[in-house]
Amino acid sequence: MTTIFDKAKLQQIMPAARDEDIDRYLDALNTELPKYGVDTGQRMAHFIAQIAHESGSFKYKSENLNYSAKALRAVFSKYFYTDEMAERYARKPEDIANVVYANRMGNGNSVSGDGWRYRGRGLIQLTGRENYAHCAEFIGMDCESNPHMLAEKPVAAVSAACWFWQSRKLNDLADIDDLKSITRKINGGFHGLDSRAEFFERAKAALNIA
Repeated sequence: MTTIFDKAKLQQIMPAARDEDIDRYLDALNTELPKYGVDTGQRMAHFIAQIAHESGSFKYKSENLNYSAKALRAVFSKYFYTDEMAERYARKPEDIANVVYANRMGNGNSVSGDGWRYRGRGLIQLTGRENYAHCAEFIGMDCESNPHMLAEKPVAAVSAACWFWQSRKLNDLADIDDLKSITRKINGGFHGLDSRAEFFERAKAALNIA
C-alpha cells in the first residue's frame, strides 16, 4: 500500500482533530483515494480540505439535527413556518429529519421515516435515499439497506465520500484549483468557505504543493 497520508500530515492539516479520529480514518484514506482517482497532490489537498470541514476535523459521523425552535425558524423556515410548529418539533431530531427531507432525494413522505433513515452520514454527510442507493451500487457496499455503515465503518465513510467526489466530477475542478466551485457542488453554496480555504492551505503545506 502506498502511503498518501500519515498521522503527522493529518495532524498538520487538522490541528484540532483528536488522535482517535485521525487513527480511525487513516488507513481507509490511504487505500481508497487512489481507487477513485484522487491521486495527485492537488486533488488530495482539495479532497481532504473539504471532508475536514464537512466532518468537523473527523469528529462528526452523522448529521446533528437537534435544533432549538429558534434555530428551526432560522435555518428551516421553509418547513417550520410558524413559531408554534417550530416549538412542536424542537429538539426532536428524528421528527425534524422526517419533515425536512421528505419527498425529495428519493425519500418517501414524512411518515416513511426515510428522512431520518437517510440523514447525512460519513465524511461528506451523504444525504437522501437516492444518493445512498447510487453510492451502494458504485462502492459495492449496501449502504442503502444499512445506512448506519457510513457512520460506523471508516472504509465505507471514505468510499462514500470518494463516490460523491467522483460523481460530481470534483477531480476536474481540483485540477484547475477551483475551491469555490468544489464548495458549491458539495454545499449548494459557499457556507464555510473560509474554513475550507484554511484547511486547503494547510493541506498544500503538508503535501508540499507549491
